[in-house]
Amino acid sequence: MRLPTVRQALAHPRYLLSAWPWRAAGYLLSTAPVGLAVLMVLLVGVVVGGVLAVVLVGLPLLVVLALCGLPVAAVERRRLRLVDSRPARSPHRTPDGPGPAVWARTRFREPATWRELGFALVLATVLWPLDLLVAAVVLGVPLGLLATPLVMATVGGGEEVRVLKLWLATSWPQAFAAAAVGLLLLAVSGYVLGAVAAGRAELTRVLLVPADPERQERVAELVRSRVRLVDAFEAERRRIERDLHDGAQQRLVALSMTLGLARLDTPPGPLADQLAKAHDEAGKALAELRDLIHGIHPKVLADHGLGAAVADAADRSAVPVDVTLDLPGRLPEAVEAAAYFVVCEALANIGRHSGASRAGVTGRHEGGLLALEVRDDGRGGADAGRGSGLTGLADRVSVLDGTISLSSPPGGPTLLRVEIPCEWRTEHCA
Repeated sequence: MRLPTVRQALAHPRYLLSAWPWRAAGYLLSTAPVGLAVLMVLLVGVVVGGVLAVVLVGLPLLVVLALCGLPVAAVERRRLRLVDSRPARSPHRTPDGPGPAVWARTRFREPATWRELGFALVLATVLWPLDLLVAAVVLGVPLGLLATPLVMATVGGGEEVRVLKLWLATSWPQAFAAAAVGLLLLAVSGYVLGAVAAGRAELTRVLLVPADPERQERVAELVRSRVRLVDAFEAERRRIERDLHDGAQQRLVALSMTLGLARLDTPPGPLADQLAKAHDEAGKALAELRDLIHGIHPKVLADHGLGAAVADAADRSAVPVDVTLDLPGRLPEAVEAAAYFVVCEALANIGRHSGASRAGVTGRHEGGLLALEVRDDGRGGADAGRGSGLTGLADRVSVLDGTISLSSPPGGPTLLRVEIPCEWRTEHCA
């Protein structure tokens, strides 16, 4: 049975006949000497370093003691092979140059060094007693029961023996019954030891073994590609808005003016009526095109920023809206666009579904986080997953590492909160 970990081996029908139970027991029992050694080193180092720190001699010892997690972690990664044969690489990088000073500076700057020190402290104070206690109980009880006939024959003179110091066996049938129970418990203990060892191994791997670098790089590249897609999407929206504004809209304006002048020069009659109808249709098409351009990417957002764009959306809302935004500068374009369209969708939902008499939009940028809140005094009961249009916007905000939360109890009020981590544009602050 060649399986890489004891956790996978537990599901195999031949687990008890394999070496995995013995390896699990060895892994847990070997924690005790390692933990005791680490505990003694830490105690001696802290005591000696603390005493000598009065004359400044002990300070270097305390500094070196902070690196004791490195050898402990190396030993633990080797012990991990008992129950987990997968590669366990070191998370430390190669120093930038030769010499102990460069090596020490590199190690002290790595988060893994301090994580390993914390693991060493936990190992010396908590893990090894727990591992030893589990192994002693799980193995001691079935082995004690299994040895009952032997103890009765050698110590009890064949007449009686105290089983696990809990009850008295006074006959051979009782002794062999205890041994049979011990044999069954020994089989169960193999699985218990394997499960405990698997949990300990996973804890060690999480704390001391870095994740797959290729997987981390793929995740990072996926995040970067999502951000690039958002930026490209926003750039395309701006291009379409600019082309419509400078192209089709100007042509419709010219057509409307031409039809208007033709109406003035045409005497009353069927032709004048047709020109008037064409002029009205051109005006309606122009109005629809302007609304379309505004929905694609409003010019006020590109020219004046999120505050002005939200104020403009509030002016066009069917419900009176109070706007209080503390945004003295410009934010990244993708952030402004995402926040603006979330506010617009929220105001549209308020006008269509809430029955509110008033709404409010507040927001500010503080501590590297843009926070916007849209609230109303309507009937409540809103559900973002019930076709409100916010689901797609939530996905768009999540690409920017932002979140959308909705609170809308029946009877109201409804509160929509948007949080997007971002910084000011470089023209606002360096």
